[in-house]
Amino acid sequence: MKTIILLFALNLALQLEVKAQTVFVLEPSQSMIMTGKGFGQDGTINPYFGQDSYAIIKNIGKREFSIRIQQKGKIIEEISILKGELKKVKLLKDYELYLDPNPEGIAKASVDYEKIEE
Repeated sequence: MKTIILLFALNLALQLEVKAQTVFVLEPSQSMIMTGKGFGQDGTINPYFGQDSYAIIKNIGKREFSIRIQQKGKIIEEISILKGELKKVKLLKDYELYLDPNPEGIAKASVDYEKIEE
């Protein structure tokens, strides 16, 4: 019985941890890398890193923020995401994704990934 309760508690904790990795709160002066620097440095783990994929970013906060796509330090694209808006952007295999908050207040985002089917 104790084993079942322990397994249930571990499963619940794991589910909460996985869920927590996809929602981010950004302070006004904070820019956050989502993918591209490596284990322990990325805000999220792109399960398709190293191959082309889609990043799905949703603004779940009350303020606009922007995302920035870079490759080896060079900015490829900057995209604004309005309150409640969802954007699906293509990330090539060596692209880095950053979330940049609005300097006027806290931003909140949800990030997910999708494999590109060829």
